[in-house]
Parts: sequence; C-alpha cells; structure tokens
Amino acid sequence: MKSVEKKKKEQQSLPERFILLITEYPVPALFIVISILAIPASGFSVGYLTQELITRLVRNSFLVLSLIIPIMAGMGLNFGMTLGAMAGQIALIFITDWGIIGLPGLFLAMILSMPMSVLFGYATGKILNKAKGREMVTSFILAFFANGIYQLIVLYGMGSVINIGSDALVLSRGYGIRNAVNLINVRQVMDNLVPIKLFGINIPLATFLFITLLCVMILWFKKTKLGQDMRAIGQDMAVADAAGIAVEKTRIIAIVISTVLAGIGQIIYLQNIGTMNTYNSHEQIGMFSIAAILIGGATVSKAKIGNVFLGVMLFHLMFVVSPMAGKNLIGSAMLGEYFRVFVSYGVISIALVLHAWKRLKEQERSRAGLQGIATEEARGSEA
Repeated sequence: MKSVEKKKKEQQSLPERFILLITEYPVPALFIVISILAIPASGFSVGYLTQELITRLVRNSFLVLSLIIPIMAGMGLNFGMTLGAMAGQIALIFITDWGIIGLPGLFLAMILSMPMSVLFGYATGKILNKAKGREMVTSFILAFFANGIYQLIVLYGMGSVINIGSDALVLSRGYGIRNAVNLINVRQVMDNLVPIKLFGINIPLATFLFITLLCVMILWFKKTKLGQDMRAIGQDMAVADAAGIAVEKTRIIAIVISTVLAGIGQIIYLQNIGTMNTYNSHEQIGMFSIAAILIGGATVSKAKIGNVFLGVMLFHLMFVVSPMAGKNLIGSAMLGEYFRVFVSYGVISIALVLHAWKRLKEQERSRAGLQGIATEEARGSEA
C-alpha cells in the first residue's frame, strides 16, 4: 500500500506536489505567506530576525516538545501542561529564597519541580481518565482550577505557612510573593554555559544540546514498549484494551511525563528571560505552546518533532514582526498585537473544529461500511 502511494507521489509533477503540500499543511503555508509579507513591512534586518528566532527557539522549544507524548497517546492537546509550569515556578521561588546560584541552582530547581509535577500530572491523568473523549476541554478547565490553588498558595501561603526568609521575595505585609521575582541567580546560566558567536549572532549551544537530548529521548521512547503502547492507545483505545494494554495507567503516565517536561521547560524559559512574573508567567504558556505546535503542522492526533521547531519559528517570527509591521503600515503597533492574539486563539479553534469534523467523517464512513456489509450479507442470504 505504501509503495503504491509512493509511486503515485513520484509520478506527480512539481506544481501538483506543491498544491498537495499546501492542502495537507494549510496552517504552516498561511503563516509562511504572512511572514513573507510582514518581514519587509517591519523593516527589521536579517541579522536581528535570526538572533530573535534563535533566542525564542531556545526559550520555547522544550515547552512545546512536552506536548508530543499526550498527542501520541491519543489525549490531544495537553492544556494541563500549565500545572507543570506552576511547579517550575514554585521551585524557582524556593531556590531564589535559598540563594543558590548558577547551574547548581538551575538543576536544583528542575529536581524540585519533578515531584510536584509528578503529583500534578498524576491527578490530571486520573481526572482525564474520567473524561475520555473530552480530554482537551477538561484539561483546559483544570488549568484554570489549578491556577486558583496556585494563586492561593503563592499569595497567602508563602511567608505565612511556608517559610520564606528573603525580604526581596515577600510582600511588605509579611506574606505573599511579590509580583516580579528577579532570577539574577540563574539568569541565562544554561544559555551562557557554552556561548558561540557566528556572524555576530549569539548561539546558546548548551541549551540547544539540552533540547536535542530531549528530542533523542522522545525518538527513543517511541520505540520502547511503553511508547508502542501509547501509540496503540492513540490509534484505537478499545483495540489496545482488548490487546491487554493497561489503557488508563498508560494514559496517566503520558500526562505525568508531559507535566514533568513542562515544569523543566518553564524553568528553561524563565532562566532565559531572567525575570518571573509570579502570577502571570504560566498563564499563557499552554495556549502559546499549543498554538505553536499547531502552526508547525501538527494536529490534535498527530505531532512530530519537526512540527515543534517549524511552529516555534513561524509563530514567534509573527510575534516579532507583526507589531512593527502594523506600525509602519497603519501607524499603530497595537494592531499587530491584536492580530497575533487573534491568530493564536484562532489557530487552536480551527484545529479543534477540523478534528471534530474529521472524527465525524470517520464515523460516517464506518457506518457506511457497516451498512454496505449488512446489505451484501442480506443479498447473499436471499440468493
């Protein structure tokens, strides 16, 4: 079957292949067109845009990669990754309070975030197992619920119930963490570990190697028995269950892995920025990461590593050029801001609609096939 499809593709002309590529990946194609039009209008140089893209690839790729495992397990887009981001931020508050600097502080924050992320991921997985088929909307609402608990802990618990000794962290009333936390102790410690400069562009090699290591681990994980079980569950949960796969346990593991990776990814993200907005840094992480992977050509049921990097580049290229393009063309930079917010939410909405439409079509085809079989059997019995 695959060889026949391959022969058909080889027989296609270059324009036919190009049209097929656009129809298969309309969202990336649209963003490429938008970028081609917006880059000249922004007036930014190639060197500046290259530096911005490298910085944003380093900052966001780990977070977006954390979405692949739940998609592979058939659980769709994990909006609950925000819980992992909260765990990462709590860990950063602790190491800032303890005054641990440099790489030891960064890796300690990652280690501290893991047990919290495992706990949050396990609770999320248990809840999502009760909402099979509605995982995305459930994880979306769950993220709002968890955000309320996070705000309660950070705003009232820290400094009163949880001991925080640093006056620079605690509000003047004696409890609650300040709105902005200075991460000077771990600011860009991973990015500056092995700095390389090519043609005037700074390349944080150590962070890229760390991200590459995660990519290799994902590829290896897909070949393991657990990875194969997740792929089987993603293709057909009922068949996987009949084959003896522990469906609910495997789904929980997928969410736990995603949440742990999101916690580490949030720490990498914030060490690159150097400042943490205590009450807002995590809120848009899930939305923007999901928008990025969808813009890269992924779907609710299928995602590859290549989708992550393409999506991060296209999504954040629009982030960089759209405000200035809007200002130069219309005289208002806010138009670009509104446009990119509109696009990020719009892409997710379109992806969910297309997913629902495809599922409906598959169900209709299945019913039509069953009806055809029943008709043939009825004719055979009459004969």
